[in-house]
Amino acid sequence: MAELPLSGIRVCDLTWVIAGPTATRILADFGAEVIRVEHGQAADPIRLGRPIAGERPTLNNSGFFNYFNRNKKSVLLNVRHPQGMEVLRRLVAVSDVVIENFSSGVLESWGLDEAAMRAVNPRVISCSISGFGHTGRDRHFTTWGPTAQALSGLTMMSGLPGKPPAGWGYSYLDHTAGYLAAIAVMMALHYRNLTGEGQTIDIAQVETGMVLTGPAVLDFTVNGRSWRREGMPPGNRAWEPRVAPHNTYRCAGEDRWVAVAVRNDAEWAALRAAMGEPAWAAEERFATNAGRLANEDALDAGIEAWTRERDAYEVMAVLQAAGVPAGVCQAAGDRVERDPQLAARGWWATLPHAELGEAETDGVAPRLSRTPGTNRTASPLLGEHTREVMLGTLGMSAEEYEELEAMGVFM
Repeated sequence: MAELPLSGIRVCDLTWVIAGPTATRILADFGAEVIRVEHGQAADPIRLGRPIAGERPTLNNSGFFNYFNRNKKSVLLNVRHPQGMEVLRRLVAVSDVVIENFSSGVLESWGLDEAAMRAVNPRVISCSISGFGHTGRDRHFTTWGPTAQALSGLTMMSGLPGKPPAGWGYSYLDHTAGYLAAIAVMMALHYRNLTGEGQTIDIAQVETGMVLTGPAVLDFTVNGRSWRREGMPPGNRAWEPRVAPHNTYRCAGEDRWVAVAVRNDAEWAALRAAMGEPAWAAEERFATNAGRLANEDALDAGIEAWTRERDAYEVMAVLQAAGVPAGVCQAAGDRVERDPQLAARGWWATLPHAELGEAETDGVAPRLSRTPGTNRTASPLLGEHTREVMLGTLGMSAEEYEELEAMGVFM
């Protein structure tokens, strides 16, 4: 196999929870040596979340943690200890990238701000992900993904007509910020290759959401219309262009749904035929798109009376064969057990883990033809690589390591 594209790049990973680990997961998948710096007395909360092995959570059996932290190393380091902070500085000195997603000002309070990092490593690339970034009135405010989402405007834009805003699921902007951080780090590495100079990356999660609010901002700016008004947001119904039927419909079984989108009269005729030409569908009020839009509630009720008696995959197959766009609203289990496309691409893999056993994990995207990312190791046990990194990467002697260990530095 060809060398991975980020081989030789070392990342000092001070991240936690989701946003930062999303970024470092991408870097690790493509070959970077990612060294997670952890503290046993203040462990990453997701180490205790959603255990998939054993009866109780431990610091190593979380499927949630395993998902975000494959291909990484873990070292225990008490940075509150003066010698612990000195060890961290030594790690910064031999790293290409330092990345964290603390609130603005945390590293500064540690005495490890940009200037301090640059003093020990002029070529280092430091990346910070915070709610509002490191400048401006709100820089010291504490946020997390859902609050950043609300402050960006995305939460207000979500939901169903006439209902309160629904949000975008869990921590959407944590993922978005993580993706942008990984891209930013790679751009900074490219710049350093050209110039030899490191730099600082400042990512504000609120801003990563604001760039997705364009339609609402444009509608207000040009038309003077608030996004939340009668009929808006549209929920699962089409907004632009306005067509009907366009919705999700309940199917047989618990919480099973299928999405159907009819874009023109020909597809409406095909849908009617696939449903067996029920009498209600032949009514004049449904003959045109304008009529179907004016009677969407009755239209959706009629379609759901047909779908709810059938398996969601059966409905999808019948409608697709008839030329009607339709797709199952898949649950997580469907993607693992019933999705032939992912199986054909070898998307799922298993990696051995001391507590999780053969832990299943997803594939690596994007796929590069010459240097694809790889699944090499499952998530690290807490502090699993402390001795390896201290003696190998930092060149400590065994005597120094044991002395620092006795002082409580590696805990």
